Amino acid sequence: MGTANSSPGRSETATAAILCHGLAKFYGEVRAVDGLDLEVRYGECFGLLGPNGAGKTTTIEILEGLTAPDAGDVRVLGRRWGTHERELRGRLGISLQETRFSDKLTVFETLDLFRSLYPRGREPEQLLADLSLEEKRDARVGKLSGGQRQRLAVACALAGDPEILFLDEPTTGLDPQSRHQLWDKMESFRAAGRTVLLTTHYMEEAERLCDRVAVVDHGKIIAQGSPAELVAGLRAPHIVEFASEPALSAEDLKALPGVRDCRRRDDRWFVSVAALVDAVPALLSRLDRGGSRLLSLSTHRATLEDVFISLTGRELRDE
Repeated sequence: MGTANSSPGRSETATAAILCHGLAKFYGEVRAVDGLDLEVRYGECFGLLGPNGAGKTTTIEILEGLTAPDAGDVRVLGRRWGTHERELRGRLGISLQETRFSDKLTVFETLDLFRSLYPRGREPEQLLADLSLEEKRDARVGKLSGGQRQRLAVACALAGDPEILFLDEPTTGLDPQSRHQLWDKMESFRAAGRTVLLTTHYMEEAERLCDRVAVVDHGKIIAQGSPAELVAGLRAPHIVEFASEPALSAEDLKALPGVRDCRRRDDRWFVSVAALVDAVPALLSRLDRGGSRLLSLSTHRATLEDVFISLTGRELRDE
């Protein structure tokens, strides 16, 4: 990874690329963001994870300068919105969950338009190549698929060669190949010393790209750290997934050695355990004693998905 010093125009007084304290935004009785503190370091990819309504999009819109907070202090590249608006606009790249383009323009014309908005940046032909849009160069935007429009949105966010890239659900709707291509692009961007702040529903994406993540729920950060640190905090690095007939109860499972937690989804149990060598034989013995027939059984190492469920009681992909 490149160093933060390779990022052009970095403020000498800024201690972090993004810094906010006591951030709050209320919509009537709804506390969309409720006293949130956040620090994103130079040259890192930082992820915001959380269910719908957790406050992720409101938070990122405040940091982007698109929404004014009701309380709190926000600094981006050492600058504040309202006093350094024009300067910040030229140094940031933003890809929203849904970007509205003119359907009549071609892909090239759209990129050329966005490039003209910045004092410096990348040429449209380069952006086409970077996001694998060369074949759609002269296609009208209205004819693009959802995944192609998403790649165009990211290309537009890169048009000004930004120091910070804000990505709100950047790979939603992309096929696996396009998703991996975009991941490669984001890794190259970060390797040049730039900073990425993203929201995502894909745990694999967060685990691959993010140096650190924050889990947001009800407008507050409830956990923060590297993916490895958060998984280690579960104290149960393995998950046993099984189904049986008849099903065991939660009380049966919690009595097994090394079981830290269990949850049920449809007809399957997901059991967090400290050691497979202890838990699996004990589970099989319990099923045999109770006359239950094992229908399926698999194991995997705990992931960010398991961390998220442990913290919120919900599965992120279901939101």
